[in-house]
Amino acid sequence: MKKLASLAIAVATLVVAVPASAQFAKPDDAVKYRKNAFFVMQQNFGRAAGMAQGKIPFDAKVAAESAAVAEFVSKLPWAGFGDGTDKGDTKADPKIWAEKAKFNEMAEKMQAEMTKFAAAAKTGSADNMKAALGAVGGTCKACHDAYKKD
Repeated sequence: MKKLASLAIAVATLVVAVPASAQFAKPDDAVKYRKNAFFVMQQNFGRAAGMAQGKIPFDAKVAAESAAVAEFVSKLPWAGFGDGTDKGDTKADPKIWAEKAKFNEMAEKMQAEMTKFAAAAKTGSADNMKAALGAVGGTCKACHDAYKKD
């Protein structure tokens, strides 16, 4: 019985640890994945942010939908930062892998601010969105300044 329990724990650990790295056939696929996730997030966030700033005509429904997509996609790119993905067609600074905990902390902070922005967008108020906008932009900029090559 103890062997079975130990085996079950080992399998559960592998099931939790393997999916992120196993979903990509090669490191280049992970790089493409994260770049595309960032692109989709930026496009949707940019649309909603433009409305909040008055640069794009405000449409509460489109703003809320765009912010919701940006919030959802903000959780996706991080699986694409596995071992071996620091090379190739990427602007990711190698410091990411040396400072993984700090990088992950910054990613989590951005996701939290994106959640607040999406909640503000659901109110249908451009003013509420504008109030939440700076925090999201600040977290993005901080991470880019620290971990994105020019």
